[in-house]
Amino acid sequence: MIRRTARMFRIGATLARYRLDELIAELPMLRFARVVRALPWGHKRVRELSRGARLRLALQDLGPIYVKFGQILSTRRDLLPPDIADELAELQDSVPPFSDQEARQIIEDELEASVEELFGSFEAKPMASASIAQVHAATLKDGQEVVVKVVRPGIEAQIRDDLELLVALGRLARRAHPEGERIRPDEVVGEFERVIFDELNMQREGANASLLRRNFEDSSDLYIPKIYWSHTAERVLVMERIYGVPVRRLDELRRQNVDLERLARRGIRIFYQQVFRDNLFHADMHPGNIRVDTSDPSDPTFIALDFGIVASLTPTDLYYIGENFLAIFNRDYRRVAELHVDAGWVPADTRIDEMEAAARTVCEPSFTRPLEEVSFAEMVVSLFEVARRFKLTIQPQLIMLQKTLLNIEGMGRDLYPKLNIWDVAKPELEEIFRQRYGISRTAQKVGRELPGWLARGPEIPGLIHEALKFASRGQFKARIDSTDLAAINQRLSRHNRRVPGAIVAAGLLVSSAMLAAFEVGPFLSGTSVPAMIGFAASALLALRIWR
Repeated sequence: MIRRTARMFRIGATLARYRLDELIAELPMLRFARVVRALPWGHKRVRELSRGARLRLALQDLGPIYVKFGQILSTRRDLLPPDIADELAELQDSVPPFSDQEARQIIEDELEASVEELFGSFEAKPMASASIAQVHAATLKDGQEVVVKVVRPGIEAQIRDDLELLVALGRLARRAHPEGERIRPDEVVGEFERVIFDELNMQREGANASLLRRNFEDSSDLYIPKIYWSHTAERVLVMERIYGVPVRRLDELRRQNVDLERLARRGIRIFYQQVFRDNLFHADMHPGNIRVDTSDPSDPTFIALDFGIVASLTPTDLYYIGENFLAIFNRDYRRVAELHVDAGWVPADTRIDEMEAAARTVCEPSFTRPLEEVSFAEMVVSLFEVARRFKLTIQPQLIMLQKTLLNIEGMGRDLYPKLNIWDVAKPELEEIFRQRYGISRTAQKVGRELPGWLARGPEIPGLIHEALKFASRGQFKARIDSTDLAAINQRLSRHNRRVPGAIVAAGLLVSSAMLAAFEVGPFLSGTSVPAMIGFAASALLALRIWR
């Protein structure tokens, strides 16, 4: 509890130092936080910075876990103003490395053998160091070059401590924000929790890489490095070392006369194959994770790295998002509206004609330009914005897909600015859908499931008889589940706690801001002690209320 309170104290002081009261004061129950503007601030020229820049700097001050949270939050452009999302996207996940002695100890504990027994050579200086893990170059006993990824020591405990605070803040924001039930900030934190703990498990990352490698085993479009399972455990991953040109090094790619148009078209195809053919896509395909094999400049191949974030869709979402894409390609806006309703993304009583008109208003102006200038990803983002007006229910897995599409399209346009996304994507998706949902594939599925249906066949008359018997006796009961009714019940049950919650939260923010002022300003007059006491008391009460 003391450590948690101290952490909350630091967070409050950092928010005050960077004048972030204007962000949290938008919550109705925290409007009292504006009083902190009457106090002096610690950083010079902080008033001149944009709110997004101040938030980015605050997250960097708070440490690597908050940097990672900011990175993931930057992908949720449906929840953030563009200026804040753009600034958070600039966060760099680069932290000081931990010692090679610690890395060696973790490797030996996990693999139950000494580093000398496991490797022919092991470089003490890491190649890269991030918030979750760092990477060392090494060779196996047979001379094979590999990279060794080691999870940062003590990171699990730090993540759990920080997540407790983020969960509490997410619950508070959901209760207080006017659109809390729609944007679900607590679920955003839950999404972050799932992603970051998945990234901690090196065996999971290795399994992701192995499956992606199998999906593209016979492809010249994408290469996935080999995982060495004999040298991989929960906190250690050993992977084939790959050399290639970073995809952002356009000058070097041009110097080697790489066919950039072919490379860009391959990137678009890879996205649609991963999503709609395999239903398993690399969800962190930013330029830092992509290399290019330039051994044959006329036939370049992408190389993917870092498989900590891999996503898939439910079969239903996969079908509906694919149909949505095809409807957009064909400029069938009524179909777009019908699919949103059929998928359950917007309420069933949504007027199809109104949503059709809204979709047409967003998409149709783009078609007045040459297709190579039209951004399909931006159009999809705009449609999500339109759907928000019709009470779109946030789908985290679809947001991950949207982020990946933005990354891939942006990378393709960087490689070849005249790239016609539609010319590549439309026929690729149509062919995948013909294979996935065509008569032949459906017949195969029926053939696989037919024995199970036949095995259950004799039970069906008895089940029908039992149902009719219960109905004739008036014993047939139906249950209606409604998330809307549950939400109303939650809001009613929390009604009596809102006022004290607002007072306590405001006290927490004010006292932390006062301490920030006392730390950095001329106000070292002894009043920092009552400020600290006030903050601690507020923090303890706030935790009780939030829970």
